[in-house]
Amino acid sequence: MASGLPATPLNKINLVRIAHVYYKHKNIDDAKRFAEDFGFAQTAEVGKKTYYRGYGTEPFVLCLEASDEDEFGGTAFVVESMEDLMQAAKTLPSECKATDIYDLTDAPGGGKCVTFYDPVDKFPFHLVYDQTPVERRDVDFPIVRFNFPNEKNRGVNEFQRFKKRPAPVHKLGHFGMCVTDFAACYDFYTKYFNFFPSELVHNDEGVNKTVFFRLNRGSDLVDHHCFFFFEGPKMHVHHSSFETHDFDTQVLGHDWLRHQGYKNCWGVGRHVMGSQIFDYWFDPSGFILEHYVDGDLLDMNEPTHNTKAAPDNLHVWGPEVPATFLQ
Repeated sequence: MASGLPATPLNKINLVRIAHVYYKHKNIDDAKRFAEDFGFAQTAEVGKKTYYRGYGTEPFVLCLEASDEDEFGGTAFVVESMEDLMQAAKTLPSECKATDIYDLTDAPGGGKCVTFYDPVDKFPFHLVYDQTPVERRDVDFPIVRFNFPNEKNRGVNEFQRFKKRPAPVHKLGHFGMCVTDFAACYDFYTKYFNFFPSELVHNDEGVNKTVFFRLNRGSDLVDHHCFFFFEGPKMHVHHSSFETHDFDTQVLGHDWLRHQGYKNCWGVGRHVMGSQIFDYWFDPSGFILEHYVDGDLLDMNEPTHNTKAAPDNLHVWGPEVPATFLQ
């Protein structure tokens, strides 16, 4: 871990990055079809589980499992060391029901894992270590050179040409939850892990009700947020967000999903907190998945920003926020 800036206390479990996410589906065939149309690449199928990768180095970024119920299966983060994994297994509160360290026998990349459950709302959370990375995939992105009014970057008699296709997924960027007790969840995740609030959003009474967490990795650059949650009456996963290449790729993916008949949730637009260009879609089971591009990178020189909740805080351009988006 880089030095020279505020470091994570030694008693915290050190997370390095977000890795992959699990979903369970009653109609697995429809879910798998959507995954391919969204831009994932199938990498393995073991029993009821189908694994998908992006074009980055993670061995997989999404696992779909055939099930009797549609259910969120939790997100995995890579820990810094085996000691961090052991610490999670032995020192998390008893209500987390942390497992012993177990082998990811059938998952691409292998490795070790500890699963625990959120102490408030009981959703699963996975910590992994020693997975084997994979080679980057070449997904044949065109070289794009933009011509601006006073700056011409494309050569004479050169053209912009694109292929209609799904937007290839690079990596899992973040996920979000609706939780029933914001304060208790905030206390837990900041006490036991190196999560740091990039943004805290408060209500009219000045009480924080939403957080966008990044990882405290000192001077290393990290995404503006990898985990967020807000308080609501019933726990549920809000969405999982996957990075793609650039704006053209994203909008080509938007058109692809639209032509396949899927339901758009919100987008395309530009967020304020995190700055990403966003595009949210419902999968056939009703889960929300997002394509994003052009997100902010921060280190620990950037302090926490405190903001009052307001519709204009969510986006600077794009369609109006759907009435049900934050339910």
